[in-house]
Amino acid sequence: MRLLKSILLIAFLCSCGSAAAAAGGEVPAVAAASDLKFALEEMAAQFRVATARDVKLVFGSSGNFYRQIQQGAPFQLFLSADEGLVFKLADAGKAEDRGRLYATGRVVLFARHGSALKVDAQLAGLKAAVALGAIRRFAIANPEHAPYGRAAEQALNKLGVWDALRGKLVLGENVSQAAQFATSASAEGGIFAYSLALSPQVAALGQYVLIPEDLHEPLHQRMVLMKGAGTTARAFYEYLQEPIARAAFKRYGFVLPGEG
Repeated sequence: MRLLKSILLIAFLCSCGSAAAAAGGEVPAVAAASDLKFALEEMAAQFRVATARDVKLVFGSSGNFYRQIQQGAPFQLFLSADEGLVFKLADAGKAEDRGRLYATGRVVLFARHGSALKVDAQLAGLKAAVALGAIRRFAIANPEHAPYGRAAEQALNKLGVWDALRGKLVLGENVSQAAQFATSASAEGGIFAYSLALSPQVAALGQYVLIPEDLHEPLHQRMVLMKGAGTTARAFYEYLQEPIARAAFKRYGFVLPGEG
């Protein structure tokens, strides 16, 4: 009898603990496009200090997150690199509303130190390297589900080098992985997010130049709360619109709404 009472007491305490966590002490999962890795980690740390609350950041490609959320993945907040995916989730009844634009992204052409690829504002070095057959491997994010990969494909098409490079592409699952490939010794370079190129870890490995905005469609990035989001997720959503967060977005090369 004593054993049974002990078991019931433990079960009761566990259920109380779970209920308390659900009531407001939960750590919500946040799905975030990979271009946000360094910027959002900084903001989450600031949020933790300011509010004594925490969020679990999960980085990946926006297209993959869209499919996961459609299938019931328990994310409470989604920061997409493609605002069209947020609109689709809203239309499907998965999101609270159509969200808010938080930034517009930029892409860079990157060449690691010692590469045969030379970077310049006119992108003449890329065209020359392609014409000479000097590029063996070139990294971009997978255009099928990564907005930054689509932007890279569009830019390479407009430059007239897509067909020549297609068989030499190394595709990252997301733009962060594309940056890893582009900075490795196995590739001459690649195209990835400006926000990642600005990080000291990446900038130390090579040189980069901004790709003109008219070479690809705008990377309008939108965030949205999922249906049933908790108080911490809502607080973080609001925090990302505060001046301190906007300043962090700007430091990492994003163009802010109203400042384009």
